[in-house]
Amino acid sequence: MNKVDRSIVPIIRQALNNKAFRDEVITGKECQVVLMSIPPGEEIGAEVHEDHDQILVFVEGNGQAVLEGQVREVGTNDLVFVHAGVEHNFINTGSRPLKLYTVYAPPEHPAGTRHDSRAEADAAEGH
Repeated sequence: MNKVDRSIVPIIRQALNNKAFRDEVITGKECQVVLMSIPPGEEIGAEVHEDHDQILVFVEGNGQAVLEGQVREVGTNDLVFVHAGVEHNFINTGSRPLKLYTVYAPPEHPAGTRHDSRAEADAAEGH
């Protein structure tokens, strides 16, 4: 598949169908799109990206965004912009998976990255 073929993605459908904790969709030179599914009661884990911004768009479920220690409720159709250098975490407080897609600029993960669980992601990243 060439770059043009991969340029149009049914992102909401893919996000809703995604069962992986992290699944890279497309990676370019300057940004990357990744799907995430956070099980009930679980979280992404507190982190800071010093050199890039991150946008998260929630397509299903309910949770909490924790930005620099401040907690806000998030859910379907919410967008959260995380500026470079901001500590952040996202926690699923609902009864079903929290489904989202996220955009990293510049890319955060190698193209083709897929982790079925947070434990698998943590192990791959040396956490």
